[in-house]
Amino acid sequence: MSKTKPTVGEALVSGLKQRGVDCVFGIPGVHSIELYRGLDLDGIRHVTPRHEQGAGFMADGYARASGKPGVAFVITGPGLTNTITPVAQSRADSVPVLVVSGVNARATLGQGMGHLHELPDQQGLMQTVVATSEQVSNPDALNGALTRAFDAMQATRPTPAHIEVPLDVAGVTANPLAPPAPPAATKAAADDALQQVVTQLTQAERVVILAGGGIKTGGAALQTLAEHLDAPVVQTTNARGLMHQHRLTVPASPSLKPVRDLIEEADCVLALGTELGPTDYDMYATGDMAQMRGLIRVDICPDQIARHPHVIALCADASTVAGQLAAVLPSRAETDGVARAEACRTAAWAALGPAYRANVAMLNAMRDALPGAQIVGDSTQPIYAGNLYYDHNVAGGWFNSSTGYGALGYAIPAAIGAAIAKPDQPTICLTGDGGAQFSLPELAVAAQEGLPVRFVIWNNYGFGEIAAAMRDVNAPVIGCDPTPPRFADTAASYGMVYRQVPDQPEALSAALRDTAQAPGPVMIEVVIAS
Repeated sequence: MSKTKPTVGEALVSGLKQRGVDCVFGIPGVHSIELYRGLDLDGIRHVTPRHEQGAGFMADGYARASGKPGVAFVITGPGLTNTITPVAQSRADSVPVLVVSGVNARATLGQGMGHLHELPDQQGLMQTVVATSEQVSNPDALNGALTRAFDAMQATRPTPAHIEVPLDVAGVTANPLAPPAPPAATKAAADDALQQVVTQLTQAERVVILAGGGIKTGGAALQTLAEHLDAPVVQTTNARGLMHQHRLTVPASPSLKPVRDLIEEADCVLALGTELGPTDYDMYATGDMAQMRGLIRVDICPDQIARHPHVIALCADASTVAGQLAAVLPSRAETDGVARAEACRTAAWAALGPAYRANVAMLNAMRDALPGAQIVGDSTQPIYAGNLYYDHNVAGGWFNSSTGYGALGYAIPAAIGAAIAKPDQPTICLTGDGGAQFSLPELAVAAQEGLPVRFVIWNNYGFGEIAAAMRDVNAPVIGCDPTPPRFADTAASYGMVYRQVPDQPEALSAALRDTAQAPGPVMIEVVIAS
């Protein structure tokens, strides 16, 4: 007799498919077998990382590149806890990631009897880092769990979510799920509130726009709005790539003094989709963020809006509001906006210092060698330099883990996820030799999947940025010299094309161009002169 009803695990997979999920990252185990039954039936691609942390970071990179939630399947207990670091990174950067895990049988939960993979309170643990954690305690609970998880990831500020399925529930039969409701329209500003903003912007003489990751899909509207206001546009790390080489662009961190000065000289600051967090606005932890006169705050999250004093606040989608404003604001005559932006760019570039300027030259070489590439980074010297000043040429194509939560080991798996999301777009992974060793085995995934990721290893033979920070405060440099592997041998073991180059832009550019047509992953080791 053919089976007429799906199991809970199969229904869950079908529910993911209905919501647009086409790929999951996971490591199967005996506690998650029932989640895997439906993958073949629904045609969802499965990618196997080498560690559950890699699954979480891959889901994060996939989500940032695709704009859709990334999904990780993990087992009960250690599988779940291994995802906490990547989920925390995703939460800090407003990335929609769904972790689907098993959990022990319902009758055993909280009993402390020593069952395999047992935690005192697995769901409670996840609730500290996700927006919502749902337990499918019976088959009828599945639909609501999926709905609430996807609402948390997509309806307001994107955030991670968690669904756990007890072992004694995953294999029982369930009714087929009803089709999900269509996604809600992006939230626009009410007419009366929008008019208040229009009035203030029209009366202001020296407007500065702060663009954050919340507006990275609204580049065209942002450019039109900036031109109408004759306003320089300062982009945080997650907004880089917007308005590339535009006369009003300021692709520099508001942690730099010249950028702070630009902001403080404005009589009206329009903040679009930025949380005004210290890793963007006070990277050097001086406790002295730029003062923002006439602050107009546009953010999808009411909690974020409440955290900073403002003159006007709109709780709405930043890209949508930028389009609304661009449609109704008159275009003022050019005053000094272009000159202010140019002066700020010049002063910010000078403020970097020679070492960071050299690092940015390497970034420019990568960008120009592979036009349109998405560059995914870890906490390493050129990434720090780029977060301070770098003008990428693809909206959403520059992201890394050195802001927000600041997790090492991010770049390699996140670049893999990004490459899967955008197979026709070049992907460059930029990681240091220290950070690479956090997730080096994930290179095997790129090789197995045949992904044309260019892994650029910035090899300064240790934790160079941390060592420099220790020296800056006259502390002894301890623990900053982990011996790196022989990267040529590592690349060979995974069947990768390998190049070694000195830290010179021309050499790096040539290596990227020479290997541009390689069908699979490539490793380029940049050896930093001591």
